[in-house]
Order: sequence, then structure tokens, then C-alpha cells
Amino acid sequence: MQKFRLTSSFLLLALFISSVFSPSTYADETEKKKNKDEDYYQMMKLFADTYEQIERNYVKDVDRRVLLEAAIRGMVKELDQYSNYISPKDLSRFNQVVEQEFGGIGIQVHIDEENNRRLTVMTPLPGTPAYKAGVRAGDVIDSIEGKSTKGFTLSQAIKTLKGRAGEKVNLTVIHKGTNKPIPLTITREIIHVATVLGDTYKKDNAWDYMINKKDKIGYIRLTHFSRHSAEELKAAIDDLVKQGMKGLVLDLRFNPGGLLSQATEISDMFIESGKIVSTQGRNSRNRKWEATKEGTYSDFPMAVLVNRFSASASEIVSACLQDHKRAMIVGERTWGKGSVQNVIELEEGDSALKLTTASYHRPSGKNIHRFPGSKDADVWGVTPDKGYRLRLKDEELEQLGIYRRNRDILDHSAKLDEEFKDKQLELALKYIKTSLSDESKPAPKSEAKKPAAKEAKPAKKAAGVEQVPQAKIIIGTT
Repeated sequence: MQKFRLTSSFLLLALFISSVFSPSTYADETEKKKNKDEDYYQMMKLFADTYEQIERNYVKDVDRRVLLEAAIRGMVKELDQYSNYISPKDLSRFNQVVEQEFGGIGIQVHIDEENNRRLTVMTPLPGTPAYKAGVRAGDVIDSIEGKSTKGFTLSQAIKTLKGRAGEKVNLTVIHKGTNKPIPLTITREIIHVATVLGDTYKKDNAWDYMINKKDKIGYIRLTHFSRHSAEELKAAIDDLVKQGMKGLVLDLRFNPGGLLSQATEISDMFIESGKIVSTQGRNSRNRKWEATKEGTYSDFPMAVLVNRFSASASEIVSACLQDHKRAMIVGERTWGKGSVQNVIELEEGDSALKLTTASYHRPSGKNIHRFPGSKDADVWGVTPDKGYRLRLKDEELEQLGIYRRNRDILDHSAKLDEEFKDKQLELALKYIKTSLSDESKPAPKSEAKKPAAKEAKPAKKAAGVEQVPQAKIIIGTT
């Protein structure tokens, strides 16, 4: 590609033309609009002049792309903590986090500090290529593509193990308790990371969602709100219903959020009517989602666990169920994120802009967003119901994380720590048991398929207001 010098006049002309000759310019050539265009011209001139001075006179050669992306990030950083520019090299990783899908072999790994910092398998995911190839929990991955993993960072290991579906990866593993390296060639597949988890694995390697078999109390953890979360959750609840479930604990602790569509669909599973959530934006129409009766799971007591890391979509669900008095909210005050981000494609999809375009509001109208400078006495987040507020200390949170990770390991020979007590979960179970003892209730019946939450009919678009382009709506903290 021929290299050329981008002068300030050339850049300025391009920027000015894009502004002045946009469709909105022809709408109303008032004096105010002209002044605004002039201000815009002067600001773009400042940017172009600065860009040119750096390119011409900086002591070293500069990469134009790096400078431009730095300028974009600088602009977006001034907006809020949730808006950001996603470069081409970061876009794939971002989509993987949102969709919870990627090309790989299907294992969770960590650097084992107690074993000379070796790359170690925490657990294979059931049904994945690694699981089928015989990779086990506790295996040391000794080499990848003939290169020793000694000294690997976790990010290096993950990057090496991931790849396009259909491609092969060669590695050697050492099973726990042995010293013999075993060579394996594994073909990568699209790995779907489940976001709906139970308490631990059953003997058939399926999740066990019935945490209390005597009282028939179900327990479901939702880790993210990704594309398949509502579908996964319904399947788990239907499984519990077949087992005669009489009460449910939905655990949203540590859930950072995700897709708005999944938050509304999941909320709609548990309420028969009324508002789920509404959003308000500056240049996007106000929207409101209403629950539908068909397919609602409404005939069992329910508790929702939250903590200070439950954010956004987690707050939509917990706030909705609290406002409709459908579930008891147990745990501690949530993160406090009441803003909606649209992921807008740039460069024909090669990069993207995650931009805050609206705020969302719970059915009661109470504020959720924790604005900069907010105090504990202010209204923000979702506060658990009276009598069910229990904040864990930092060391207790760390112990809870270790406990949960150990129970997530697919290794039936491993001994589980039965001494640790999840105090928040115990409080939620206490509520369910109390509710069941108040009135003997029959097991719920399986419901028909729940239609998507109904969005209220939008108001007419205000004159002169441009709609935000069609984009993926994200409400997570990532």
C-alpha cells in the first residue's frame, strides 16, 4: 500500500464535509445551526492540526492507527465508565464474553501456585472435545504444539488453546498422580459456555439443580445473561418441575449482566403481568417491557441471591421480582448500574463502539444507577428485603469463591468441603422452608412455552431526532 502524508487540510476537509453535508444539515439552516457547524469546524481543525504536528515533528515515527485509536478512546473515556471503543483486535474477545461462545477444546485452566506454577486443568466441560479426549480435572498441560508451558501466563495459555473450529491442537498432558506425558491431538469446536449452573455435578455429569431433596428446593446459578440464558434457565426449571420442586433459589451473585433481551425474558418467566423494565434515552425512543401470563412459573416460593457484584441485567431481574413481590431478595446491596449500552458497528464490523444510549428504570420507579459521588444513604442498586440482608466480609467472599470453584469441578473422586457454610444461601433456604411450612403447597405443573416479553407500543418519533442505529443492546459491567 502506498504511504502518503495526511495533511491537516485534507483531514479537516473530510471531517467538515461529513458534518456539513449530512442529511440533518438540510433540515434547518438556522443561525444557531450555522454557529454550531462553525464550532464543529474549529474543533476539527484543532484535532487535525495536532495530528499533523505529531506526525511531522515527533522525535520518532508514529503509527497513524495507534494515534487515531488513542484519540477515539480519549473521547469515549470522557463520557462514562461503561462506554468504550472496541478495536479490531479486541472485538472477537468482546463478542466471546457477550455470547459465551468461542472456538476451543472446552477446558477451564489455571496456573497452579502449589505445583511450580504449572498450567493445570480445573475441569473439562462435559461433552466438549477435551472431555471426549480424556482430559481430566487436575491434569497438567505439559506442552502445546511442542512448546513447554513452563513460564506460560494464563492469557498466553488461553490464547494458544483457543482457535478456529475445525483446527487441530497438539498437546501433552500429565494425569494427576502420574509422571507420564500423554500426547493428544484435539480438534477445536465451537464451545458454548453454559450460563445456568446447579450446585454440583451428578454422576451422569449433568448439573444437579435440586439442592434440598427432602424439601424439594431447587437451586440455579446464573453466571451471565448471554444469548441462550433464558432457554437454559427454562430447561433447568422444567427439569426441577419434573422432580416435584416446591421452591426455588435463583443465585445472581457475581453476575455482571449481559443482554437486555435475556433479562426481560427471564423476568417474564416469573411474573404474570405488569411492567418489567423501561428505558429512556436522549436520541432513542423510550421503551417499556410488559410481562405476559402464558408460561409463567408462579406457584412456588422463590428467593433471589444478590451481592455487591450483581450488576445491570441481574439488577433488572431482582428489582422486577422484588417490586412485584414475586421473590424475596437475599444477600447484600447490588452494584448499581442503571445504564444501557448499544454496541454499534464501525468500519463495516471490524471494530465497534460500546456507547451508553439510555438509562433503565425498575417497575417501582426507584433509581438503580450509582452515580459518581453517590453515598450509601442514597437510593441506588437493589437492596435485599428487610430481615434478609447479609453482607459478607472480603475474606468470606474469597472463601465462597473457592468453595464454588471446587464444587464446579467435574471429578467425582474429589472430596467436597462440607464444612464451609454459605450463610447467604442458608438464609435463602430458610425463607423457602418457612414459606413451605406456612402452607402445604402442591408441586408446580409444567407450563407451556413462555412467549417473549411484550414491548409496549412505542410513541411516535420526535421530529428532528435521529434514532440510534440497530445494535446489540448490552447492560453488563464488562
